[in-house]
Amino acid sequence: MKEVNAPIEEPVPFTNSGRTEINEKWWTFFEDPILNNLIDTALTKNLEIAGSWEQFKASIASVKQQRSFLFPDIQAEIRSGISRPQPDFAGGENTQIGVSAAYEIDLWGRIRSGIEAEEFRAQATYFDYQAAAMTISAETAINWYRLVSARKELQLIEEQIETNKNILKLIRARYTSGQIRAVDILRQEQLLESTINQKLSFETDVALIQNQLAVLLGTPPQNLAKIPVGNFPELPPLPETGLPLELTRRRPDLKRAYSTVLAADRDMAVAIRSKYPRIALDLSAQARSNDFNSLFQDWAYTLAGNIIAPLIYGGRLNAEVDRTEAIKNQRLYEYGQTVLIAFREVEDALIQELKQKERITVLEKQIDLAAKTNKQLKLSFLNGLTDYLDVLLSLGQEQQLQRDYINAQQELLEIRVRLYRALAGSFETAKNAEVEDIEYLED
Repeated sequence: MKEVNAPIEEPVPFTNSGRTEINEKWWTFFEDPILNNLIDTALTKNLEIAGSWEQFKASIASVKQQRSFLFPDIQAEIRSGISRPQPDFAGGENTQIGVSAAYEIDLWGRIRSGIEAEEFRAQATYFDYQAAAMTISAETAINWYRLVSARKELQLIEEQIETNKNILKLIRARYTSGQIRAVDILRQEQLLESTINQKLSFETDVALIQNQLAVLLGTPPQNLAKIPVGNFPELPPLPETGLPLELTRRRPDLKRAYSTVLAADRDMAVAIRSKYPRIALDLSAQARSNDFNSLFQDWAYTLAGNIIAPLIYGGRLNAEVDRTEAIKNQRLYEYGQTVLIAFREVEDALIQELKQKERITVLEKQIDLAAKTNKQLKLSFLNGLTDYLDVLLSLGQEQQLQRDYINAQQELLEIRVRLYRALAGSFETAKNAEVEDIEYLED
């Protein structure tokens, strides 16, 4: 069968590329042992992946079922009966045993086309399983670094609460000496309460992300063991994106869409060949007797052949050809759309990473400037040269920038995970050894 190309324009190379060859187990690039352990657990215990594997095993059984039509159907039959009074049963048989076989000659390849269609569908479910494993590994990585980010923000907000409490003590002391106004105390108390409220939000985030990780790891949230505290890793070098068409041969979701096109093509072949004549053979052997002692003395054999040629079916067969052809074209366009989305995901991640790095650089400068500004305003305030409102606004801005910086680091890692997911191919899991009859899954 000739190769089927996606109905899209010839793609040019991606806008950016690194030099590091991407590994199938892309998460190892982060050199994060906690992440490695989490993903290994998810790939082993996640229920969605387990369900996808069972779906694949069911498709293997369907292939075996379809292959059985290449062989004769053989049946054995035994009958026995007694009639009274015996004279009324003279000359009849009350015991018989027989064997029969029926076989259709696959003269036009209709049966083999049906087998190929099931094999391509089995391929699609296998790639579904691989895509599910890729999705779960990416979601685990993203949620892990979201947890790291939420914990960092929680730690930062606790430090900011202590800072705001200390400043509140300072201005209260200065209020007693008449150096500041009562409204400045109220403003500082408002900032303190705002940071306390944010702490509650981050505590909620930590708990909810841990619950999400528990589901990904295949365990009830209330049973989840404490996850160790981690940190953001250094961002690995940009991976090599390769040529766009290489992506279609690597990503399991694209391979799955391609397999559905091939399956639809074979379904169409079955519909076309169903219009041709069919040749079938029937063979039977029977032994009959009025008693068991003489049952196997006489045998009767029958060999019959028949040809069934469709003549008038009211256009039903032609309509089936038209239907399967339309489905084939539908699957082809769906494949093309899936390819386009895959290309977009790579381009999106490349652009987002570039801009996110620039954003982090700007945030670092903002934090540095905010710290210097805040320091100068505090000195001016202590010397009575500036109003406390300026100090308050500067303090709030600096604390918000610090939280934004943690979020920006986490978003950069999440973008890289999405890039790995968009570029990476499938990877072997322990379950692959459970099914032996998958030789036709190889490209």
